[in-house]
Amino acid sequence: MKNSHSSRIMLLIAAMFISISFSFAQKKAHTFNSEKHTLTSKVLNEERVVSVYLPGNYKTSAQNFSVIYLLDGRSHAQHAQGALGYLSAGGQIPQSIIVAVHNVDRNRDFSPVHVDKIPTSGGADKFLTYLSDELTPFINKSYRTSDFNILVGHSFGGTFAVHALLTKPELFDAYVAISPALHYADNYLVNRSKTDLKSSYKGQKYFYMTVGDEPNYFEPLKEFASLVKEKSGDAISFNYTKMMDEDHGSIPYVSLYKGVQYAFSEWKLSKESFMAGLESIDKHYARVSLKYGNTVATPEMVINKLGYYYIGENNYSSAITVLKENTKRFPKSANVYDSLGDAYEGNDQMSLAAESFKNACKIGKETGDKNLAVYEKNCKRVQEKLSASNK
Repeated sequence: MKNSHSSRIMLLIAAMFISISFSFAQKKAHTFNSEKHTLTSKVLNEERVVSVYLPGNYKTSAQNFSVIYLLDGRSHAQHAQGALGYLSAGGQIPQSIIVAVHNVDRNRDFSPVHVDKIPTSGGADKFLTYLSDELTPFINKSYRTSDFNILVGHSFGGTFAVHALLTKPELFDAYVAISPALHYADNYLVNRSKTDLKSSYKGQKYFYMTVGDEPNYFEPLKEFASLVKEKSGDAISFNYTKMMDEDHGSIPYVSLYKGVQYAFSEWKLSKESFMAGLESIDKHYARVSLKYGNTVATPEMVINKLGYYYIGENNYSSAITVLKENTKRFPKSANVYDSLGDAYEGNDQMSLAAESFKNACKIGKETGDKNLAVYEKNCKRVQEKLSASNK
């Protein structure tokens, strides 16, 4: 029976560490709940529609969330939810609110100056005022938001992201500019960058810029990237990536994924912090919560993973200490009691293991836990061991 338990534990540990990174490769992507709003804009003198996608745990938590403002929202909302839900489930980024901004006239709203061949062009300043004076205040008033905002734009939307950085850098903390058309109006924004990029900003800025196999875009993007490094230095954490296997139509998906990951580059728990133990892990989440404004306690699954790491090292004393702490922090979780039962069983403390597995079964029944059958199997196995030892 001991060998059977050891084999099961090793399988659990292998499943948890199957990814080479310290993320949860088997965890299901987080989901979003959507709400739609129609706002009457005085700045634009028209009605504007936005779709807001709230993390699945929004209503059951009290935390604040970063906001990702997604231009061309109707086109990109679906793949954005998939990418961001997957990244947050893996601990790569915090769960965030997505605000998908629907278009009315993107040529007007995203272009910084008028050009004759695009009759409605040149409305970027007004659209930026709409974002700063109407939309972001509405979102901040209506939802629990943090102070960390990300702007994502593709093509002309990427052009607008550069315009926003140069014009109102205080509005967003991070930018994902996907194939921005910086050749627009004879490199207008590149030329502005020579004077309007700053050597310091209020807080660290992040800028992630990509381009596909689009040779007409290369020269102005190269010059802009050079100017950012020259004028802003470390004030802007800047990354420019050519994705030559992508074209103008395919590049948004991978760019959004990598760009948001880049903006939240400090969120991911490092292997070193994990290996240093629970106190180190708690400090990590306290630090990144302060940086990004997403007040998040150390997740249950991270503590659980640490416990199984100790079990794998045959350090049952540390495993029991860590997993007991998990039951204190997450007393309504059946899984934390099941994991503590594994530690007790491995340490031949069968009475305590039986008690812990019973708690897992009780909570599992109350909450409709999908793993209830596993908890019941564990409980039965330990009870049989106890009965055998008493004969």
